[in-house]
This record gives sequence, C-alpha cells and structure tokens, in this order.
Amino acid sequence: MSAESIKNPGGFTNPEMPGYVGFANLPNQVHRKSVKKGFEFTLMVVGETGLGKSTLVNSLFLTDLYPERNIPSAGERTKQTVKIDASTVEIEERGVKLRLTVVDTPGFGDAIDNTDCFRSIIQYIDDQFERFLRDESGLNRRNIVDNRVHCCFYFISPYGHGLKPLDTQFMKMLHHKVNIVPVIAKADMLTKKEIARLKKRVMEEIEANGIRIYPLPDCDSDEDEDYKEQVRQLKDAVPFAVCGANTLIEVKGRKVRGRQYPWGVVEVENPEHCDFIKLRTMLIQQLQDLQEVTQDVHYENYRSERLAKGVASNRKTAGPTNSTAPSTAPEQIGEKEKILQEKEAELRRMQQMLAQMQAQMQQQQPQ
Repeated sequence: MSAESIKNPGGFTNPEMPGYVGFANLPNQVHRKSVKKGFEFTLMVVGETGLGKSTLVNSLFLTDLYPERNIPSAGERTKQTVKIDASTVEIEERGVKLRLTVVDTPGFGDAIDNTDCFRSIIQYIDDQFERFLRDESGLNRRNIVDNRVHCCFYFISPYGHGLKPLDTQFMKMLHHKVNIVPVIAKADMLTKKEIARLKKRVMEEIEANGIRIYPLPDCDSDEDEDYKEQVRQLKDAVPFAVCGANTLIEVKGRKVRGRQYPWGVVEVENPEHCDFIKLRTMLIQQLQDLQEVTQDVHYENYRSERLAKGVASNRKTAGPTNSTAPSTAPEQIGEKEKILQEKEAELRRMQQMLAQMQAQMQQQQPQ
C-alpha cells in the first residue's frame, strides 16, 4: 500500500500503473456485457424424414427440443406439405446464456411431387428478414429479437451416390439467403472409404452447380499452429459425415453416447467414428461469424432488394413522365430519390429525438 493511500484512506486510488490509460480492459467490458445480455442463434435443419435431424440437434446441444413430437406414418408423409416448426430453448452453460431456436422442416422431400417443397422455407427466411427490417426501422429498436436464420444444416442421404436433383435445386435457391452447411446423415451406415468417396462426389457436384456453401474463415497470420491445424481439419471435413445418439453406453468402463451394433459401438463424440465433434466445434467456434455473415451479406442483400422494390413501386405510382421530354426523366428520377433519402433521414432524426424524450421522461418519473 502506498503512502498516498495511507494518508487518504477514503479517497479514490488508481489501481493501475502510472501512464496506463485503461482501454486495454475494453474486451473485458464487452465480455461482461455480452454474458449478461446472452446470445441468440437460429439454426435451420432441412432434409428428408428419417435422416436423424432431431437426434443430431438434441445431441449437439444436450437437450430435448421435441418432447411431444408426433411422427406421421409413411402414408401421411406422402400427402403432407412442408411445415415450419420452430422450437426455442434457453440453454445456460457456465453462466453464459444462449437462446437457441431450431427451425425444423417436417415434410421436406417426402411427397411424390417435390417441385415446390422449398417455397415455404424460402418464405419463412424472407419473413424473418422482413420482420427484422420493420423492427430496425421502428421507433423502439432497443429490444429487437433476432429471429433471422443464421445457419442451415442441409442433410444429405447416405444411401445415394451423391446429390439428388432436389438437393441441388434447394441449395441453389437458398445459398444467397442463408449460410448452408452440408451434412451427410447416418454416417454409421457407411465405411470410411464409402464416406470419403461420397464426400468427394458431393463437393464436386456442389462446385459444378455453382453452389456457395458457408466458407470457414481463414486464420490470421498471428494465430497459433494448433488452431490453424484445427481449422484446416474442419475445412477438409466438409461435408460433415455425422451420426447422433442420445443414449449412454458403457464401453471399457466409461459412459459414452453412441449406438450399439452386433459388431461394436459407434461413439458419437469419437472423431475416428464420425465428424460429430468437428461439426459441433465448427458451429460453436464460428457462431459469431455466422451471425456476422447473415447480417453483413444475406440480410443486406435482402434489404437492398427490398428498398429497390420500394423505389420502383414509388416510381410506378408516380405515373409516367412527359413523353415529349424524355431527356429529363433521369433527372426527375434522381430528384425523387434525393427527396426520398432526405425524408428518410428526417424520419430517423425524429425517431432519435422521440427516443431521447422518452428516456428523459422515464428518468424524471418518481421512483
């Protein structure tokens, strides 16, 4: 204890070294604020019935998202349409809270005619973008709930020799709206050579069709070698060949989650048996990046298209320009866009003023 603190025991003392400003503690402040607020993440799972989607999701997050789920019969599945089933659960681990929403799509690919089975999925993704856009443009933007789909696990059947036409069509329709992560389901049905062959075939077809799946970000040059090697292995594992299990089996005196077969046990969390651990590691490590890509790429694309359609509709409602003076049409359109931008800026200023007034009124209210 210094002499100054002894002379002034009730005074304020600087706990840091002289010449130390303190902004190096900003990451700690962000960490505390983030932990207090919690995190939100929305995961969509798409694939045919019977590929183990629900089991895998429950295995990933160690929870039961579908306690009272009704499984339709084979005859009912051929007639039903695609449904959107969103389940939200609050998960807490070591004081960190995660609000997880899993969007399931029962009925996808089960009908005899699957021509437009992905339309409702596209509509759901667009609806979440539209809701976020409205909330972002509203008066109260403090408590916006982000229900946008941040990641989509697309399950590929292990019984074929690659992608089906429906697989290709679905990913081509959605790769510019959501981060797609291809997953080969029920990998315990295949040998290692068959898995390697199927992975190669799937990636070749994805590249041939111009499908953009979620790319894992490259490592910075200052990252340690172990992390770089881990990211390299994750990139090589795409598409992830996984299997899920929620039952504990005793193997050599230890409890593991896996599946018991006459020839042995498939351990879900053993990287030698399947890519389950790699898939979970990728999802948790890139959780923030998946959200940022959704915000900066997919949402901005939707927002730009939405605003462009709004400007185009305003031009149509304004009526045709004078046919005798076509040279002035671009100038008139430019003036209208400028006026529209000024009105939007004025509206934002009014919203900010209103929010400040509401905050002042709440502070002035007696406690």
